[in-house]
Amino acid sequence: MTDEVRREVLEVYAGADRAVAAAGPRCDASGRCCRFKEYGHTLFISHFEAELLLEAAPPYEQPVSADGCPFQVHGLCTARESRPLGCRIYFCDPAYQEAGNRITEEALAALKRIADAHDAGWHYAPLHVFLNAAVRPAPPPPDTMTPAESRVPLPVVSSPRRGEG
Repeated sequence: MTDEVRREVLEVYAGADRAVAAAGPRCDASGRCCRFKEYGHTLFISHFEAELLLEAAPPYEQPVSADGCPFQVHGLCTARESRPLGCRIYFCDPAYQEAGNRITEEALAALKRIADAHDAGWHYAPLHVFLNAAVRPAPPPPDTMTPAESRVPLPVVSSPRRGEG
């Protein structure tokens, strides 16, 4: 992704964030938004969103299932800053659904305009499709040289000075 495309996509994110804040949806902090299968929804993202997410997201285990988001840990999002539009816009608040749909459509249209303007093509798929296709560096192997228990400092023994002892 070029710097210009990145800037434009981040502007779409900022605009969506402002629109959501203005709409004022209620968040119950239930985590339902990240448990896709359990609550009957799918998080679709564009290739732009996938690239930004994968650059900053913490490691995750592959393969990723369609059941939920691998970045939800103990009910919290571990990829909050780089989260895609669906995560920024979706709220369970019934009073917000119409506003959320409008914000989503406007943001997706803006991303499609960016893709067209930069001849970047358009790829839009469920989150797990992008995550499973990503080639991520393997986590480093465990350190087998350091004992699991804490190291115990050794006392410093000084040698006697000449003429002493």
